[in-house]
Amino acid sequence: MIPASYSMALGNETPAQTTKTPSQNLIVLIGDGMGPAQVSAGRNYLRYEKGIDHLTLDSYYVGQATTYADRGEDGGTIVSGVVTDSASAGTAFATGNKTYNAGISVSNEDVSKPFASIIEAAEKAGKSTGLVTTARITHATPAVYASHVRSRDNENAIASQYLEGGVDVLFGGGSQFFLSKDEKGKRADKSIVADFQNKGYSVVKSASELASLPATSGKALGLFGSSHVDYVLDRTNDTPNLATMTQKALDILSQNKQGFAIMIEGGRIDHASHANDFPSTIQEMLDFDAAVKTAIDFAKKDGNTSVVITADHETGGLSLARDNIYEMNMDLWDKQKHSSEFLAPKLKQAKTVEEVRAIVAENTFIQDLSDEEAQFIMKGDGSSYAQEGAFNAVVSKRMLIGWSGHGHSGVDVGVWAYGPIAELVKGQIDNTQIALAGAQIIGVDLKAATADLQAKHVYPKFKITRDNQVMYPAKALAEALDATVTYDAASRTVQFKGTAKTLNVQLDSLIVSEGGTDTGLKGNLDNNVLYLTLDAFNKLTGKTMTWDALSERIIK
Repeated sequence: MIPASYSMALGNETPAQTTKTPSQNLIVLIGDGMGPAQVSAGRNYLRYEKGIDHLTLDSYYVGQATTYADRGEDGGTIVSGVVTDSASAGTAFATGNKTYNAGISVSNEDVSKPFASIIEAAEKAGKSTGLVTTARITHATPAVYASHVRSRDNENAIASQYLEGGVDVLFGGGSQFFLSKDEKGKRADKSIVADFQNKGYSVVKSASELASLPATSGKALGLFGSSHVDYVLDRTNDTPNLATMTQKALDILSQNKQGFAIMIEGGRIDHASHANDFPSTIQEMLDFDAAVKTAIDFAKKDGNTSVVITADHETGGLSLARDNIYEMNMDLWDKQKHSSEFLAPKLKQAKTVEEVRAIVAENTFIQDLSDEEAQFIMKGDGSSYAQEGAFNAVVSKRMLIGWSGHGHSGVDVGVWAYGPIAELVKGQIDNTQIALAGAQIIGVDLKAATADLQAKHVYPKFKITRDNQVMYPAKALAEALDATVTYDAASRTVQFKGTAKTLNVQLDSLIVSEGGTDTGLKGNLDNNVLYLTLDAFNKLTGKTMTWDALSERIIK
């Protein structure tokens, strides 16, 4: 049971640490895309094909969590947020705050403010921290714990913010966002791997190098692929599995006597489900469950660690059975040699029914592919997954597995827990409570860590003009910087009264004046929204704020 002093209702504020916290360490495990059907599929596979009657997860089930996001924009369309993406869901369970789809730990405003994560609050408290994933380390779920950007697609900035920050262990894929274009990476500036080494990080790129990494390393960056870590079905012996990465991270972080906080993600459950690749989904589920066992075993031996496990959302609308047939062909679930991602280039190049039939026969249980099925695969399923999607549709139908599509669904996800945190996340909860409970259980202050971040940066919407000027929505940014904004309709003039100066902008001329004198600055009017340059806001505030173009934020 939780000590009485820690049994208060969860809210947006974290209680100050008293003499001793219920747990010194926190392990958060996220099965990305791991809805109830994905969990059931993993369990059914073990039960009926391996003679094991449960997942490691099953013994620690405590409830379920809602996953909805804030309203936001998607390709210019306003969406309700009822169906979340990984960025908004991750922001919720990392920081305790809702945001819009694609937002990485920033508020849902025209001028966004950063929210601190439990990892950042733990760093502030002197704890060691880690992020481990089978996805790119710059992907949305790890990113929400140690970076802040308006768009999850800004992975170069996320990598750079990891360098600025203090996360001690970073294991995953995504080396392309740490390397320059000259080194086959995605960065237009330079490679930053050497910068990590200069900050004391040991850099490893393979399972053998990871195994050789001593527990006393202190800081480590593991990049196990240019993009995501290979699927289980495609891995070689020199690609580490999630449990191995987890164990090494725990070995390193547990050297800190003040404790640690870590997030571990089974990121490719989501990718397999997006593709509707059911055999890969099963194997990624089991890879994640093995990491859960590693974490739980550590916590039981340590005696001072809380573990919480959940998902950000369900992916694919997975259905275990289809076509009104009360059966599943479970004996076929592990008969595919490679993931559909691995096979996709070959399927795309195939020009005849015979070529498709040969690829399918070589890699799956299907030795009797019909002409109709082969032609469907060559044509593609009509989605961006094309031939890969059609291949998976054929395989799934043979296995009596259904999918509603290639996207996320809005169903609740499971919550599992071990240690004192279990009392704070049981029953029906919202995903924000994962962060709030974690902060409470290890005694770290999310509110104070957030205040520190918000004193440094704001993340405004912006536009770049034809003459390459960066401009910001004037009213929204002025008010975010504590200026008052008034409009005189008769003169069509907007007045900005800041902490240092008062500026006026005449909307017809767009001249920016101070006390009737032209400042030499000009505004920009776009769809009835007035934009100003940062020079104007520096005059208003008396500050010398700068624009961080990579992270698309203003440094106060």
